[in-house]
Formats: sequence, C-alpha cells, structure tokens
Amino acid sequence: MRILIVVALLAVSGRAQPRQFELKAESPKFWDLFDQGAKLDKVATGFGFTEGPVWDPKGFLYVSDEEKNKLSRVYPDGRVETVLEIGDPDGSTLDPQGHLITTASVLRAIIQVEPDGKYKVLADKYDGKKFNSPNDIIVGPDGALYFTDPTLDLPKGEKQETPFQGVYRLGKDGSVRLLTSDLAEPNGLAFSPDGKRLYIDDTKQREIRVYDAGAGGELKNGRLFGKEEGRGGVPDGMRVDVKGNLFVTGPGGIWVWDPDGNHLGTILMPESTANLNWGDADYHTLYITARTSVYRLKTKTRGFVPGGGAPPW
Repeated sequence: MRILIVVALLAVSGRAQPRQFELKAESPKFWDLFDQGAKLDKVATGFGFTEGPVWDPKGFLYVSDEEKNKLSRVYPDGRVETVLEIGDPDGSTLDPQGHLITTASVLRAIIQVEPDGKYKVLADKYDGKKFNSPNDIIVGPDGALYFTDPTLDLPKGEKQETPFQGVYRLGKDGSVRLLTSDLAEPNGLAFSPDGKRLYIDDTKQREIRVYDAGAGGELKNGRLFGKEEGRGGVPDGMRVDVKGNLFVTGPGGIWVWDPDGNHLGTILMPESTANLNWGDADYHTLYITARTSVYRLKTKTRGFVPGGGAPPW
C-alpha cells in the first residue's frame, strides 16, 4: 500500500547518508534464518511504487506498480512484461486453482486477471455498499480469499460508503463476510502455518494484531502481537515461514518476529519497503517490493505458501 510520508529534514551540516542493506540481529535466532554474509540482489528497477508481489510456479513474479498503474511479470533475470494496465493495483495472490487475484483500488474491487490480460470483478460491495479501497489479499486455510479494506487509496472525489475499515472473507460461492471492523487502518495479513492464527497489521496504529481463527474465518481474541515504531516505514505487507516466523515490512525495512512476538531482527533496506513474498522453486527466497525496485534475498528458511511452498492445510 502506498503511504505518503512527509519528512522534514533539519540538518546543521552535511547530508543524510543513503540507506544501505544490512541484516541487523536482535537475537541469535535471527541467524537461523539468514547467512551473515547474505547479499541483497536488485532484480529489476524503474518502477513508480512497487507492491503486491506473488510468485507464480511457472517461474516469475507478479508485481503491482501503483504509480504507473500496471501489473507486471518480473522474471528472475530482470525481464519485465506488462500483464494489465489498471488504476492503482495493489495486493495479489494465486487462488487454489492458480488464478491471479488482485485488489484494484480504482475499482474498489477484487478482480481475477485472465491470461489474455482481461479481468473480471469477483466482489466490489458488502451489504450493498462499495468497498473502500481493497488492499492486501491472501488465501486462507479453507481456500477462501481474505482481504483488508482500508481507506488509504479511496479514489479521489469518491465517498466512503461503509462506516468502517474492514477485514473480509470472500467465499468460493462469491459471498462476502465481514470478519472484523475493529482496526483503525487494516493493511497486510497472513495466516500462521497451522491456520489457527490470523495476523493483521494496523498501519495507523503501527501495530501487528493477532486473532484466533476458527472454521470459516471466525476471528476471536484479538490482541496486540507487536509494535513497529521508528522512522522510515510502517507496518504494511507480511508473510510467514514454515516455522511460523513473521516477516513484516516496517521502519527501515523488514522486521522479523518469532511466533511468540519476539523481535528477532530487521532486514534494513536501501528503499522504503512495502511488501514481500516467497519465491523461486524451493521458496527459500524473499522477493521484496521497495519503492522503485524489486529485490531478492536468499534465506535459510522456507516460506509458507498454501499449496505451493509447503503442503496445504
């Protein structure tokens, strides 16, 4: 999700140092996930604002460019191909049948993108009212789609129709169910590998919340999991590995948490980081969307991808 941040820099002398890649450990357990000499690779650049990465087993990454209004394929060798031109695409996922599902803020809708570059709207309303600006989207343990709907990208000149910013479940039958409306600005979300927890970050509060998830997406016992405070970013995209560690974009880059809410360390990035996902054939690689570029970082862990990088629930 693109978040506009105005920063006033007051300097007596000299210039601010450019941001650099660094693996910064807060716990020795951080090094169970990364080699200390790991290198960050820039896969492709020249974008406006990258978001919504999702790996296709065919061997490429789908990436949204919110500023240039494009959805593209990015190949590991750096090639970029436009798939669809549409206003303000954001989060994406592959459904259990392998269809590309994307949130389209300008349409205030969830869409399915077809191989020929056309699309169809899967849902754009709840209880007869338009969504705000659907943001991030994932597949749940039941094969349904789960997504957040903040007002962050509400099209200019259009009115908010729902009186809250919700988290929803879109069923295989097309039904839309509200799961919670108690977050100020819901954004990224991820299920734990066992499907019993749903993590959702609240960008406005700079918090990560966690809920107990039941059958059909029922959420209970919402509570604070962690806070990401500091300059240079806010909680946005998130993913988990097969061990249940949580990787969340935040101040400086990507914060890594264990399942108990301990901050293990941070991947400091050279550009403001919006989202991430697992990729390559073994799902040991983090693909990271950071402002104008797409980066790649090899890890020692394996990403959890329902039906892809790990056995489905």
